[in-house]
Amino acid sequence: TGLWQFMYPTGKHLGLKINSYVDERCDPYKSTVAAAEYLKYLYGIFKDWRMVLAAYNAGPGTISRAIRRSGGKKTYWEIRPFLPQETQGYVPAFIAANYIMNFAQYHGMSPAVPRKNFLQIDTVFIKQQMSFDQISQVLDVPVEEIEYFNPQYRKFIIPSGNNPLCLSKEKIAHFITEKI
Repeated sequence: TGLWQFMYPTGKHLGLKINSYVDERCDPYKSTVAAAEYLKYLYGIFKDWRMVLAAYNAGPGTISRAIRRSGGKKTYWEIRPFLPQETQGYVPAFIAANYIMNFAQYHGMSPAVPRKNFLQIDTVFIKQQMSFDQISQVLDVPVEEIEYFNPQYRKFIIPSGNNPLCLSKEKIAHFITEKI
């Protein structure tokens, strides 16, 4: 689930909150921090980025078993026949995606334009439970936009606590002045 496609146990292991209201695997910021930490951890084990990618996909235990089955080989290409089918294709697919990101213009491709860039977005922390409908009515923002910038909330509700609400800077400023 989410930008980094974390499985439930991996997300929990990395400290991401996952419950019936919030799934931080879908929070772009928190999941990216967790992914960077996880990649760093995997690199500390395997010391090779292709092996790290394979471990990211299949899990470090699967990679360690493939190393043993291969007779102790240490590179992705050497252990590839001992990996699950999906992982055998994962690293080549990553290499292909990296290629297309760097040479898209030569293949008639262009990047998608985001709705807002990083500098146009702001965050405020909500202490009491609030529904997307309530926020939509007060700020005159479509629920779809609130959902787009806050994909971690499962039920269109920001639960009580200290939870972030991300929207355009103008709407966040309005939110603060309205003291919702």
